[in-house]
Amino acid sequence: MLYSIARVIFTVYFKLFYRIKVTGKENIPKTGPVIICANHPTALDMFLIGANVPKRKVHFMAKAELFRNRFLAWIIRHLGAFPVHRGKGDVGSVKTLLKLLEQGEIVGVFPEGTRSKKKDPNKRKAGIALFALASGAPVLPVAIKNFRPFHKVEMIFGKPYRLHSESGEGRKTYSREELQRLSYDIIESIYALMGQ
Repeated sequence: MLYSIARVIFTVYFKLFYRIKVTGKENIPKTGPVIICANHPTALDMFLIGANVPKRKVHFMAKAELFRNRFLAWIIRHLGAFPVHRGKGDVGSVKTLLKLLEQGEIVGVFPEGTRSKKKDPNKRKAGIALFALASGAPVLPVAIKNFRPFHKVEMIFGKPYRLHSESGEGRKTYSREELQRLSYDIIESIYALMGQ
């Protein structure tokens, strides 16, 4: 209920203060697990994405610091977010993510790990490739371009695809080098949507 109300509120907000042009909505799977991977130019990205995914709830990994305030934590949990402790091996958040995918939900992740105005080869988290390989869920690249108030903002949903390991299907472990490479490929697929 709260998620539906928030979707309406943010849809109205973005229409009032931004000129949003969305393309590729037909690429969003209507059922089944999906990992949305997007660039992260502003703090509002998760709300913009959530407001533009029709009829499905997007569960975002969000930095644990946002959950320190009890009231804010209550709100963002009801909006589908769950905490991740950055810079640590957060087993709890990984289990939550994989469980959501197992239940056929959509999970949103920012593979660069932090906000970034442009592509930075040094910003990539190997975990996102591991999530995709371990779950078998397709990756849906999403690009957000020129996210500034009172400007034309472009949001592009790419075509979903699955990651494949060179080590073969069904493996439980992958080399760090392979995970880094596949994670960077995901970031490349995001920025390719905006011509970078």
